[in-house]
This record gives sequence, C-alpha cells and structure tokens, in this order.
Amino acid sequence: MLSGISALLGALRALERDNGQAVLATVVKVEGSAYRRPGARMLIPLYGGTVGTISGGCLESEVAKKAWWLTDGGEAVIRRYSTATQDDDDDQDAALTFGLGCNGTVHVLLERHSAEKPLAVLELLRQVRESSQAGAVATVIGSYRNARVRVGDRLCLHPSLGDNGRLLDSALDAEVRADLQRTLTDGRSSLRSYRDAHGDIEVFCEYLAPQRRLVIFGAGHDAQPLTHMAKLLDWHVTVVDGRAHFARAERFPDADTVLQVDARPPYDLHALTDGAMVAIMSHSYSQDRHWLGSVLLGTPAYIGQLGPRDRTERLLDEIRQHSPHLPALERLHYPIGLDIGGDTPESVATAILAEMTAAINLRAGGMLKHRQAAIHTPTPLDCSDIETAARLTAS
Repeated sequence: MLSGISALLGALRALERDNGQAVLATVVKVEGSAYRRPGARMLIPLYGGTVGTISGGCLESEVAKKAWWLTDGGEAVIRRYSTATQDDDDDQDAALTFGLGCNGTVHVLLERHSAEKPLAVLELLRQVRESSQAGAVATVIGSYRNARVRVGDRLCLHPSLGDNGRLLDSALDAEVRADLQRTLTDGRSSLRSYRDAHGDIEVFCEYLAPQRRLVIFGAGHDAQPLTHMAKLLDWHVTVVDGRAHFARAERFPDADTVLQVDARPPYDLHALTDGAMVAIMSHSYSQDRHWLGSVLLGTPAYIGQLGPRDRTERLLDEIRQHSPHLPALERLHYPIGLDIGGDTPESVATAILAEMTAAINLRAGGMLKHRQAAIHTPTPLDCSDIETAARLTAS
C-alpha cells in the first residue's frame, strides 16, 4: 500500500524500468479556496492511470485528458483552473471554470518527464526521501515575454547536490539562492517575485519535507489500525515492543519496521525517536515507564501517552525520581488523542492521528465550524509591490 510521495516515486521507478514517459502536474499557486495546496503533484504516464491528486477529484480528469496535448511542444506550461460558480471573463486565456462554487483559482504546472529529459524536481524528491533530509526548489512560474528564463526553469537545494547551475543573472541568482536557503530554514514554501533589467519573474520556492516518521511503542491490537492509518498518510512507521510474541512483522504488514527491543535500560533508540512522532501504548506499566522516561530525554517532535491522566502522572513522578530534568516534557500529550468519544481500536487510532496532525500544523484540533479564519494558511506572497502579481498574470 503506497500513498503520497511514496506512490509517486513507485510509479517513477516503474516508468524508468519500462523506459516510459509521463507528464508531471504540480500545483504551484492557489488563489482563494482550493482543496490541495501548492506542491501537490500528480503523475500522468503515457500509458496507465494517474498517480497522486491535485484537487479533491474535480480537476484530475480534465488535467490528465489534456496534459499531453498541452505539452506537445516539449515546453512546460501553466494552466489555470477556476472553481468559481461561473466564469464572467470571456478572455480565451481565462481560467477554465468548473462551477464548483469554491471561488478559487488553481495554477497547475505541466511538464514532460522521460529518461532522455528527466525532471530535476523528481530526482530531488527521491534524494529527500532516501536521505531523510529536507530540500528546497525554486521553480519559475511566470516571466515577461522573451525572458531568458522560462516557465519550469529551476534551482534545487539539497545537501547531496552541488552547484546546479544558474537561473537568472548572477545578482538575481544570489537572491534566489538566499531565498531558497530561507525556505529550507523556515520549513515552508512561498511565492516570490524578482525583477531584472527587463521585467518581473515569479518563482515558487518550495519546501520539500522528509517523510514524517512515527514510532509506536507497544505492539498490541490497537497499534495495528494506527499503523495502517499512518501509512495512508505516507508516514514511515516503526513498531517497537519488548515482548517477542507481540513484536512480529506478520502482525504489522503495513509497518516499515517491527522491532523487538528489551524494555530495560539502557535506551539506545534516540536516533529513531528524535524528530519523530512517538506514541506510547504498550499497556504495560513497566514498559511505558521505560519508553516514556527515555524519549522525554530526547528531542522527539511529539510524544503521546495512552491511558488515564492519573496513570501518566504516576509514571512521570517515578521517572522524575531518576531524571529530574526532562527536556521534551512540553511535547508530551496525555491522554493521547483528540476527544472524539470513540472506544474501538480504530476510533482511538483516528483520535491519535488527528491530534498528531493538528500538532504538526500548529492547530488546536477543534471543529472547523468554529474556525473564523480560512481553513488553509495562504502561501506567503513576497512581492516588491502590490501590482507585481497582476503584471505577471497579464504578461
């Protein structure tokens, strides 16, 4: 079972094996409301079905149907799709309107990929996945007529890559590279504009995150749906338990790794849990005390402890007797999960993953009907003046 980037990279390997070709569709800009955000991708092989999504299902068929025709000349192109109720613009270059009432416009970059002309961004995605190190890529998505740079031109940034050429003139290249480094440091994508002597260039600076990692301490029945659901999110999942009869790979066919580890000191799994989402749910008081006390000394991104509040507080009291300073205590969530009221293993897994996702996105995890702001945070737009984006669209 593959999803997300894993599915896309799997399809890419199949293409390479068969010497096939594909069109890559990438959401590079969103105005107003849209289901997917900039960076969403769909691979459209010459033969076979598409892989990935760029919307909630309303755009995929239209994009797949015309992607090969639109890129017939070999050049990358931007296609705009509107989800407004109706299209009042008679201009032939206006966005295609689907009448969904979402009042958004999605800008999709279409590019050919083949063994003879591979796309650098796909190799960068592969490097990010294999190295577990983040990357960043600057992609030109708008420029003036007769510009030296074209839509689809790129600069990539990753520890495995050396200097990968120039995009603009030397002064602007330095500015783009600085913004790419800032993208990598901040861990978020943004739209940016640059100006050379002749006009404006719009660039999508995209942050490519490494695969999210989940470590589950406890290989009981309730860890099975949690593992399955996490893989649907394209997370890397490791299941750990001190009991050999629980920590068996056949019990967790979706897991990337299943480990049987002695739940007694010393703890040597910090390389596994640092930076990861951690769920402690062994249903063993002694195991939970060992795993919780150990991960609290590291730097996990999130720690969740299953069980009643008073049980976890007793665990913490005992842990503090040996380790008074617990650096990761502020990242501890107990009882783990959002309050959705379920009691089956599947509903508990849903609550756990919902809280983890909320924590990753710095959200409280409440009902959207109570949210006053937009559902999605807009991609930051860094333009030198308010007219730049309009000029780029017009050109």
